[in-house]
Amino acid sequence: MLAENGLKFNRFHTTALCSPTRASLLSGRNHHNVNVGSVMEVATGFYGNQGIRPDNAKYFAETLKLNGYSTAAFGKWHETATWEVSVSGPFTRWPTNSGFDKFYGFIGGETNQWDPVIFDGVTKVSKKDDPDYHFTTDMTNEAIEWVKFQQAMTPNKPFMVYYATGATHAPHHAPKEWIEKYNGKFDQGWLKLREETFVRQKAMGVIPENAQLAPMPSDIKDWESLSKKEKELFALQMETFAGFAEHTDHEVGRLVKAIDDVGELENTLFIYIMGDNGSSAEGGLEGTYNELVHLNGIFDEETVDSMLEHADDWGGPNSFPHFSAAWAVATDAPFKWTKQMAADFGGTRNGMVMHWPKGIKAKGEIRSQWHHVNDVASTVLEATTLPEPKSINGVKQIPMDGVSMLYAAADKDAAERHTVQYFEMFGNRAIYSNGYLARVVHMVPWVGKPRGKFSEEKWELYNIEEDFSLVNNIAAKQPEKLEELIQLFEKEAIANNVYPLDDRLYERFNAKIAGRPDLMGDRKSLTLAQGMEGMLENTFLNVKNSSKTIDANVSLKGQDKGIILCQGGKFGGWALYMNNGKPAYTYNYFGLESYTIESTKDIKSDKANIKLQFDYDGNGTGKGGVAKLYVDGDLVAEGRIEKTQPAVFSADETADVGKDDATQVVDKIFKDIDDSEFTGYIDNVTISIP
Repeated sequence: MLAENGLKFNRFHTTALCSPTRASLLSGRNHHNVNVGSVMEVATGFYGNQGIRPDNAKYFAETLKLNGYSTAAFGKWHETATWEVSVSGPFTRWPTNSGFDKFYGFIGGETNQWDPVIFDGVTKVSKKDDPDYHFTTDMTNEAIEWVKFQQAMTPNKPFMVYYATGATHAPHHAPKEWIEKYNGKFDQGWLKLREETFVRQKAMGVIPENAQLAPMPSDIKDWESLSKKEKELFALQMETFAGFAEHTDHEVGRLVKAIDDVGELENTLFIYIMGDNGSSAEGGLEGTYNELVHLNGIFDEETVDSMLEHADDWGGPNSFPHFSAAWAVATDAPFKWTKQMAADFGGTRNGMVMHWPKGIKAKGEIRSQWHHVNDVASTVLEATTLPEPKSINGVKQIPMDGVSMLYAAADKDAAERHTVQYFEMFGNRAIYSNGYLARVVHMVPWVGKPRGKFSEEKWELYNIEEDFSLVNNIAAKQPEKLEELIQLFEKEAIANNVYPLDDRLYERFNAKIAGRPDLMGDRKSLTLAQGMEGMLENTFLNVKNSSKTIDANVSLKGQDKGIILCQGGKFGGWALYMNNGKPAYTYNYFGLESYTIESTKDIKSDKANIKLQFDYDGNGTGKGGVAKLYVDGDLVAEGRIEKTQPAVFSADETADVGKDDATQVVDKIFKDIDDSEFTGYIDNVTISIP
């Protein structure tokens, strides 16, 4: 509906990754220029990549709010530094201090759509009690209710909604009926799907007639060479993704209808950006039942057979899935590469629709002027007749890097105004200038390591006016133009705080290695008590790749049950708990393997000291160790834990005292949050590392 009655922009670009794109969109500046060079979880100590948004580059929501708008954000945020997401704040870079009156959503990079970790403002709230619950539907309901309530109370007050779904970012979670709509629709495989998409794109006019289909990366398998089991698994992955995408579009439609219902559709500017930057190849070449496995840099833990064991659960609450990188390449047609690849339009070019009947006369047309996500803020300010602010709350603002896109909306033949744009992500880099693109493909997502040294790389050159899909490298034919663009990249990189280039990936999840602040600092222990819960991973003591001790003093009633201290959830984590009077400890390795030690005897006293000692094997990351369980100093259980998670337990699940406050680490014993509540009382519990 929005595309049919609005405009389709077919040369609109993002940064290739989550946090940077959002920071650029909301600030109107380049991502390194606002200190968000990558996702928050891998921020470093160098300005441009620190993940600390500066006060001199406020979000346009702040400008609207100061000029009489009601403002609200729903869904994914991913714009707050990892050490600032605890109960202690500071909350200065949370949504409600970034220009938004209202926030309802998740604060990090992804969440379980069936069992999300949700914040309302700065307060963690429980998901609604609904057997058919899905977060996209929930956030849409919240957005609709907010718009209708705001218009009922202040019908003459304008409003702005930042609506950012978790879809289609992994995990790919969708209601079963939406997935089933696509049964058998992708049995032709990724190569034919890519070719079919390419034909449809030309028929729709969103790519030019002379566009070529870029060659597939050599790592992508020929569909016809696959086994029957492989085809079954991979088709299911794409069916799930398609159902997830259509379900999301349906929810967007409900929000559009709600705005129509309050009589504001004609005078509401929609900027609808579609995609996950590029489609994500972070599921690896075979996809995954639990995408956290690959987020930890582990690519050999799952097999086609092991994943097919979960076929009936794929996309549902008992999965945390991602599709094969081959599907990402297919859905990024006509380009070669994917999300993370800032050097390719497969990673940076997104479909965008602009709809504003009162302000834009043209309908159903295509706009081909070159634009970037940093142009959104300027577009909104022009539409609202507000000037770019020179100062906000007494702080002088740096100039916006973007330009308004309304000139293009008004005239399809207008000369484009965004003529220079750099790109950089994990060493993948490019520079666009007046119809040419120079680039370096440095690292491929499913490989996870650089192709070579920065100093030895060769730049490529493309004339995108003649070569829409970046197929024909003309560097050898136009060396002077290539050198001109390389020098322009250097200039832009220096001006925007891009350097030093940093191609580390999994190491940067560790705050100390990356060089960013850590809420725990140099602390070796953390003492907590009953009721302390909701501690996101980067605000908790880092116990990965290390020995640890958990020392709990508890008051008991007899036959006690429940969590004493846990971290993570169903798809990876650990828990110290009571099981009908017996103390126990479980290490859940990605939901794939589970290691448990449990006392054979009940605790008879009304007070006890329960201690878990884990002695890590050492000699690398993700190794195992020996776990020992003590009650009042006496050894009551012992066993080996063969594997541990090296980098991440979860993107959203928390550490909790007294219950497991989302999905359950020990789901064979505790069926839900209420069932995991400790029946005794935890006087104190201390977790320590050497």
